[in-house]
Amino acid sequence: MLTGRLAVITGAASGIGRATAIRLAHEGARLVLADIDETGLGETAERVRRDGGEACCRVADCADRSQIDALAEFAESVAPLGIWCNVAGIAALCPAVSTDQALYDRVLALNLGGTFWACAAAARHMIPHGRGAIVNISSNAADEPIEGLSLYAMSKSAVNMLTRTLAQELGPHGIRVNAVAPGFTATRMTLAGNSDTDALIARNAARSPLGLIGTPEDIAAAVLYLSSDESRFVTGQILRVNGGVTMP
Repeated sequence: MLTGRLAVITGAASGIGRATAIRLAHEGARLVLADIDETGLGETAERVRRDGGEACCRVADCADRSQIDALAEFAESVAPLGIWCNVAGIAALCPAVSTDQALYDRVLALNLGGTFWACAAAARHMIPHGRGAIVNISSNAADEPIEGLSLYAMSKSAVNMLTRTLAQELGPHGIRVNAVAPGFTATRMTLAGNSDTDALIARNAARSPLGLIGTPEDIAAAVLYLSSDESRFVTGQILRVNGGVTMP
């Protein structure tokens, strides 16, 4: 499905990013993997290679525009850039009245700024090729008010509108821009700091008509679809992979 295409995946050291790397590599994509976690990044690359895939790594803080630009330049030096998946992000469970400037700056710099600058960097390289697919990771929190997630929800709501706007801007260049909005998905990030993970999982599963929570592989399957030519007529869409918790 993706044979011969080069894909950049940020946030590839674990969770949804790692699952996306494994799935896209299985479909033949060559990978450039990026994350701030060098150890986890290496583990993902080793898993991809063990399965017969091709991956190289760049340690990068995706909240830093200069590092994003360097990542895009590196990727283009490997092969023509065809796919860019913005998975890197940070959760922020904190009431607005308790949010300090440091948390505010970090969440917006990574979740929104990192996605914005990465889309721009990817597009600059894709435009001369006349094609490309950009997939952003949004969140169910952009559709549903959840106590303590105001900052995170704000950043992901902005990603949704960014996705739609860039679909308009880049469509004439043959570049599709879409987003996947996961519901509660079991990852290191979502389970961190919870003393009773079984209760957390049960509580979130009960909110779905299917009685399920998501896995990173569920989200990776949606990213694959939006990255591939199977979705050639799909752009500017927010694909909600949330077990039916919200149905806008």
